[in-house]
Amino acid sequence: MASGGWTHAALGDATGVDPKSVERWVNLGRTPRRATAMKAAERLGEDVHALWPSLRQARPARAVSPELVTLYEQRADVPVSTFVDLLGSARERLDILVYAAVFLHEAHPRLNERLKQQAADGCRIRIALGDPGSDNVQRRGQEERFGHGIDSRCRLAAMHYRPLLGVPGIELRTHGTTLYNSLYRADDQMMVNAHVWGVNAFGAPVWHLRRAEGGSMFATYAESFDAVWATATPLTEG
Repeated sequence: MASGGWTHAALGDATGVDPKSVERWVNLGRTPRRATAMKAAERLGEDVHALWPSLRQARPARAVSPELVTLYEQRADVPVSTFVDLLGSARERLDILVYAAVFLHEAHPRLNERLKQQAADGCRIRIALGDPGSDNVQRRGQEERFGHGIDSRCRLAAMHYRPLLGVPGIELRTHGTTLYNSLYRADDQMMVNAHVWGVNAFGAPVWHLRRAEGGSMFATYAESFDAVWATATPLTEG
């Protein structure tokens, strides 16, 4: 860094630091704090990154997203009622992206009736289930050492949801994508069940998100759902 004709004392006065600190910037190549560096660059009429290239490094990320409500170590730690209540709170949009997630119907046999009522009240409902014949579903069964258990549960899930075919406001599709996360969205809240290689979904972590200003996680997962939905095909009577 060059002082551009400024004395160390004058630049120190202009930036509010000790002249000896300025001397260390100039002679030893030290880097001041970002705010001080910005002020010094302004006084010198220079680009701050030209003076101190190390400031190009990204700032440390926030330790915790403002959108994170709760983190669960395993899906098994989350009461099924938490999922059902979250989905039941949806008034405008309800999205589900899974391979099967038959635990929802097993724990709440009246789930379909609840979804029908939400749709009748104006909620748009989109449910994407795994295509049992797809390569990715078959591969997931092998990776989790669950064999045909995965594709059989996909068929069971489709059986549970088929009574909703043709209900206004409810769309059902199947997909064959690699399922990195199961998503359960209700308006501006979402449960994300992250998947771990070789681990059944009930043993993998879940985070509860709520859309918040300054956060981007919710939007990332919402866009992921839309991308999968665009590739999915309508569920048939079968």
